[in-house]
Amino acid sequence: MLIWLLGDVLMVVFASVLCAVVLHGLSNILVRHLRLSYGWALGIVVMAVLCSGAFLLWNSGPSIANEAIRLQEALRQQEAALRTALKNDPTGQMILKYLPTSMGGQQNGSESSLASLGSRIAGSMTGMLGSAFGALGTILVVLIAGLYFAMSPATYANGMLRLIPPAKRPHMRSLVLRAGRTLWAWVAGQSLDMLVVGSLSAIGLWFIGVPLPLALGVLAGLCNFIPYIGAIMGAVPALLLALPLGTRETIMVAVLYSVIQFFEGNVLAPVIQRHAVQMPPALTVLSQTLFGSILGFPGLIFASPLTAVLLSILDGVTEELSDTDRV
Repeated sequence: MLIWLLGDVLMVVFASVLCAVVLHGLSNILVRHLRLSYGWALGIVVMAVLCSGAFLLWNSGPSIANEAIRLQEALRQQEAALRTALKNDPTGQMILKYLPTSMGGQQNGSESSLASLGSRIAGSMTGMLGSAFGALGTILVVLIAGLYFAMSPATYANGMLRLIPPAKRPHMRSLVLRAGRTLWAWVAGQSLDMLVVGSLSAIGLWFIGVPLPLALGVLAGLCNFIPYIGAIMGAVPALLLALPLGTRETIMVAVLYSVIQFFEGNVLAPVIQRHAVQMPPALTVLSQTLFGSILGFPGLIFASPLTAVLLSILDGVTEELSDTDRV
């Protein structure tokens, strides 16, 4: 009941912890290689992040905004063209008749109440940006709390350990450290995975000749933060923009995303998981359904790191199976 009622708050706390883990991990890298104190290393990391963000907004902010607007408008146009083509075809009319209203169909038979699928897709894309600005207060809370967590992680960890009975504190301390290492490994691996998928998508779309390859590549990389489901979310806009180019280009885009996801799932992800976190694919998908239904869209976004942490904790509190017990 507490998780159900305070799900939004818990997601803010978890996002702050995730942010702190990133800052703490990057700072430890500087401490190991540059022999700096932790305070100086954290200050350098924070300044580097702030300067990088400011530089990106100053130089690429207007271009990114224009690309997003152009992508939204292009998706709306392609949705209208696709709807017209479906209406003029008997099979298309049948599809529209039985397609749910929420996906742009006319299941209720009322033309005036049709929801625009392209508008929903385009609106959801720019809506993510709008939601980010609308939720600026929450983002600031996450960043500030994450910074404070990273400045003195021992203070908060020790405060939590004081709530544990003394006899259980050593075991709980090992679980906390295990969870922190798991989160850092997951973030590092997922960041590399997103970078590779986004770059390959942008380069492939540019070769095919699809409009706005950079914006679509960035979108594919960001959507890949959500394993499996994010791949479909990132591919739909590219397929819609490839439709007016012809059947050949549309098939090429579909093949491109299929090849990238095959490479990511069978080559890139296993290599990354050797040094990061291994999670069974079926469990990953089911966890997205579970956390998404309980915690909403934030639960869907953070389902994978939440599952990784829970698996690491369960691995620490349960005993290994003996050879005779294994299936």
